Amino acid sequence: METVRAFLRHSSGMIGLVLLLIVVVVAIIAPIVFPVSPWEMVGAPFTPPGEDGLWLGGDTLGRDVAAGVAYGARVSLLIGIASALAAMAIGVVVGAISGYFGGKVDLVLMRMTELFQTIPAFVLAILLVATFNPSLLTIILTIGAVSWPPLARLTRAEFLRLRHREFVEAALCQGERTGRIVLGHILPNAISPILVVTSLTVATAILLESALSFMGLGDPNLMSWGFMIGAGRTVIRNAWWMSVFPGLAILVTVLAINLFGEGLSDVLNPRVSRRRS
Repeated sequence: METVRAFLRHSSGMIGLVLLLIVVVVAIIAPIVFPVSPWEMVGAPFTPPGEDGLWLGGDTLGRDVAAGVAYGARVSLLIGIASALAAMAIGVVVGAISGYFGGKVDLVLMRMTELFQTIPAFVLAILLVATFNPSLLTIILTIGAVSWPPLARLTRAEFLRLRHREFVEAALCQGERTGRIVLGHILPNAISPILVVTSLTVATAILLESALSFMGLGDPNLMSWGFMIGAGRTVIRNAWWMSVFPGLAILVTVLAINLFGEGLSDVLNPRVSRRRS
């Protein structure tokens, strides 16, 4: 409860939380507010915002931009959260094994992590998605596969810091198994910074998915913000709303997640919290 009260006093964190909740609500009520598919042509092409019942205008085929933005929120949040969880799963496993066992195991795993970090994440994501059939699952796994190294290095650092603490030594003296020590003693004490970085990874995943969809490498069956921006880039002078509104949706969502992550980091880090108070 003390952590919750501290977060409620964090102004920027609360702003991020409110904005994020608005995006989540829009994603949830999208099928209610827009019962027609976002792929359905409901008006004349290039309908300006506010005309013919289209709040944010129509695109080149007469599809509702507002419906696309609302349904795109569902896609972006799903891919962002799922990709971040996949990255956390890989990163925590690699980092925990590396930090707990050390030695040659640590050397091999960290060299592998550095190898992934030397390749630009976006370039690797393009190669993976282009190699396999672009689909929702492929995109989630791809973004997770290029986003895990920072989480692995953070987890390793936390395990190196905690593995020689008194409670770990006491567990070893009692003969507890390695799995019990890692999952029951070390990981719970290292989870706070991991959760913070994972929350920020959601924003990175949303940007990566938008960039892939902008380049035509997204799931062709899903309406996403990146796809909408890509579809409107050739007519941006005549129909600016086709790119501006999805772009604003990406901006607000990423900003909200970053503000929320910053607030979470300040609250879960006692030293930062003391400096702020």
